[in-house]
Amino acid sequence: MSSKSTGSIVESSLDALLSDDSFLPELQGQIRKQAFTSLVSILSTPNHIHKSFLRISLENGKVIRIPAFRVQHNDTLGPYKGGIRFHESVNEDEVINLASLMTLKNALHEVPFGGGKGGIVINPREFSIKELHAICVKYVHYFSDVIGPDKDIPAPDMGSGDREMDWMMAEYKSIHPGQTYRGSFTGKSIVNGGSLGRREATGKGVYFTFRYMLHDFVQEQKKWFTTNKSVFAETALEYAERPLTVAVQGFGNVGSVAALEAFKCDFLQNKVVAVSDRNVTLYNSDGLDIPALVTYVTEGNGDLPTTKEQLEQNDIKADIHGRDDILTLDVDALFLAALEDQIHKNNVDDVKARIIIEGANSPVTGEADEVLSDKGVIIIPDILANAGGVIVSYFEWLQGRETQFYTEEQVYKLLYDKMKNTMDTILPQFFGDPFPLRQNCYIQAVMKLSTILYRQGKLY
Repeated sequence: MSSKSTGSIVESSLDALLSDDSFLPELQGQIRKQAFTSLVSILSTPNHIHKSFLRISLENGKVIRIPAFRVQHNDTLGPYKGGIRFHESVNEDEVINLASLMTLKNALHEVPFGGGKGGIVINPREFSIKELHAICVKYVHYFSDVIGPDKDIPAPDMGSGDREMDWMMAEYKSIHPGQTYRGSFTGKSIVNGGSLGRREATGKGVYFTFRYMLHDFVQEQKKWFTTNKSVFAETALEYAERPLTVAVQGFGNVGSVAALEAFKCDFLQNKVVAVSDRNVTLYNSDGLDIPALVTYVTEGNGDLPTTKEQLEQNDIKADIHGRDDILTLDVDALFLAALEDQIHKNNVDDVKARIIIEGANSPVTGEADEVLSDKGVIIIPDILANAGGVIVSYFEWLQGRETQFYTEEQVYKLLYDKMKNTMDTILPQFFGDPFPLRQNCYIQAVMKLSTILYRQGKLY
């Protein structure tokens, strides 16, 4: 979603709460209106926008300046928290929007962090390892005064990973000798204090929200579902009863893990019939060999096979389609784990999936969201589905402070328990009223933030 549509959802959530006298009943009349006007202003704007140009000497002797950002949206619930995106499309508005989404995501899942986000305007594939190291070092050097384990805690995002976080933490340590540094960055390698399961956390969480809704929740509430008149309840009940075809857009850390979870799932009768990346869509109506594709991507250059020869050499049976064809395939469930704005006004009418899961941030535009919701399509939104990364980042932050480390099994149990608690709060509301799931999630997050801001005296 664009920043404008995210802000409009926050504002409409506050409008709904303004008319609900049971929420913050202490506020009445004109004082209540003034307080909610304050909330709109506070939640729709970031606290700080930091930007700079990183001066980098390339190995060919050239000197370039790379735009870089760190946006700190809101720290009502705790230190700012959010990834650093390495992508050529990064811009200030996008980073502001992603930072605000992090604020809401942490509030929804009861994670004691605020919302932040960073960005560096590069295509990391175009730089050498030495140059990427220099970029990471300069980023920390330029923003060292505003980040830290109790101020603002960056993490990986698109285009970055544990290697970059290790480099950045090392630079932070050298700039701040003698200070606590382990919690300055999360998503680090295990040897540098990272958490087991962090890389897989977002993808596992994305799939878990889908599985929990259609299997655990529907089964537990089946009698209630059969008497529920919600169009979304009808969709969930219909698709919980039969085998499902699944497509996954994006085959990076999030999409490949979600696809593998679907392939291995014993609870739902999943069949992953299509996956895609920046080059290609692979399709097999009988189901793709996801473990073989994961091995191919891991051992290669990170891309899916693009030719018949590559498929045959690796004994993978699939038809080759255009990259964007995955969005309009006739499948039951579509996982979006690539970039933002993938489903929009120009292609929304061709989308056939009845359940869409947002593994990426903002892959469905606001306009498309309304069209799909009016048709009874269930969209499990980014704020709910892809929070696994920040939840396990919180566990990593805790482990670094306590120097006590969890096993991978413990990490996943804590992750699923956290997401289950959120789902158990949100799903009854969602299936019990006409609001789309995204709106329900925003209302819950805004309630949490509004209550804390009021208790802290920030509304007047």
